[in-house]
Amino acid sequence: MKRRKLQEAALTNRTNLRVRFSEVDSMEVVWHGEYVRYMEDGREAFGRQYGIGYTDIRDAGYVVPIVELDVQYKQFLKYGESAIVETRYIRTDAAKILFEYIIFRESDETVVATGSSVQVFVNKATGLLELNNPDFYKMWKEKWEIR
Repeated sequence: MKRRKLQEAALTNRTNLRVRFSEVDSMEVVWHGEYVRYMEDGREAFGRQYGIGYTDIRDAGYVVPIVELDVQYKQFLKYGESAIVETRYIRTDAAKILFEYIIFRESDETVVATGSSVQVFVNKATGLLELNNPDFYKMWKEKWEIR
């Protein structure tokens, strides 16, 4: 199993969530696949805060499929608990978006899971992978002074 050391984040978002009954399994803890959904919630909150949400990317003519996803489970969450998803944007010169995640139990800030994802740019019109950063992404990075 690949373990990553957390990198320095260029931008960070923290968003809260509450564990719903439909997210727990027969052992009454959050089913492991829900943590991936929590990371998605974190990416969406990050996009809203920093102006690079999925609709922004789509409107620029691209989609950004996930090509790599990694999750490490440390503790568990139960129904009704609140959590914080910290989404960390990691700077790269490559034509991709890198995020790292730390999911905390809100009550005691215990780390319950960590992870990372890699997304690439695909031109919506051609279906081809972009090997260079799209212009809109370069402008976004400049706006947030990401070098």
